[in-house]
Amino acid sequence: MSLLIQSFDDEVKELAQKIYNTQFQRDPKLGEEYDQRQKRLMYEDILYNLGYLFTAMKFDDKRIFAEYAAWIYTLLYYLMQNIDKKRIAQHMTDHYEILTEELLEYLPPEMGRQAEDIIKTAIEITNKYVDEMSGDKTYRSAKYMDIKNEYMGHLLANNTRGAMEVIQKVKESGIPLEDIYIHILQDVMVEVGDMWHRNVISVDKEHYFTAVTQMVLSQFYSEIFGNPRIGKRVLSCCVGSELHEMGIRMVSDLFELHGWESVYLGAAVPKDSLLKAISEHSPDLVALSVTIPIHLDLCYELVMEIREKYPLVKIAVGGRAFQTTNKLWEKWKVDVYTENADQLIQWADEHMLGSKPSQ
Repeated sequence: MSLLIQSFDDEVKELAQKIYNTQFQRDPKLGEEYDQRQKRLMYEDILYNLGYLFTAMKFDDKRIFAEYAAWIYTLLYYLMQNIDKKRIAQHMTDHYEILTEELLEYLPPEMGRQAEDIIKTAIEITNKYVDEMSGDKTYRSAKYMDIKNEYMGHLLANNTRGAMEVIQKVKESGIPLEDIYIHILQDVMVEVGDMWHRNVISVDKEHYFTAVTQMVLSQFYSEIFGNPRIGKRVLSCCVGSELHEMGIRMVSDLFELHGWESVYLGAAVPKDSLLKAISEHSPDLVALSVTIPIHLDLCYELVMEIREKYPLVKIAVGGRAFQTTNKLWEKWKVDVYTENADQLIQWADEHMLGSKPSQ
């Protein structure tokens, strides 16, 4: 089990087991369609479903669970090739109906109605995706398409040296380092995540692609850390048990390139450790990254505690989790939300260094 699964308390696990048992009782055909591994994953998915639902309820944000419903249906569509897409949708809608029944009994009335309303939206999204599902995905940006395709080709061929040489040649050609980070490597890693989601690559491949890209980034450290310092410091990390650190690592690297001192804490940073690091390093800016929406709750707690204990520190948040919300960051006591490192540096230049944004 993942660290995230282990974090659920016994009461939630008991509720998940009850929902799991009910679904197999009502639809005995599932026992024939699912192998033992798929049955185990189904139970874990129910725990995730509850986690995402409770997060959506806490922040009164339907979009969090709706986006997750679309994500989980897409995952199952590509993963369960032996089952028709309409049958998968039936599995999901049956599950959501059972989830509603159990939560109306489990939760206080007002919270139960809130859960019911959020789940209704998830059912609508799932049924919509049955008709709109497509296997075609492309990079979000067409910029540097040939380079991205060449780099991805080497990754898919397990050619570490070739991948590293592609990016080295790109740097020698004069393409700015910011573009290499954000418009090439970040784009590729987002596509890698989508490929795993569509069951095009296995998780070991995803980890290999990530490791190679981390080695590629290390090629630039002499340049990144060799620039003059400007007397500002940024502290950056992933929140909680979050392990998706590539984006926040790029933030730290590019701030270093722009003359900031960076304190990069990496992935899975506990709350107490982060607060201790802020006290020790006295950063001007704290950048927090969240990829999995379930961790938004912990991020919110961190933001509130940082704001209370260190009111002069600027706080930035980012990561895919925020993109699945209705601008949740606007309700928090943060100074800025950005989608990538380049946007955050531009904001810092304007609001912390007094520089005018480039036209």
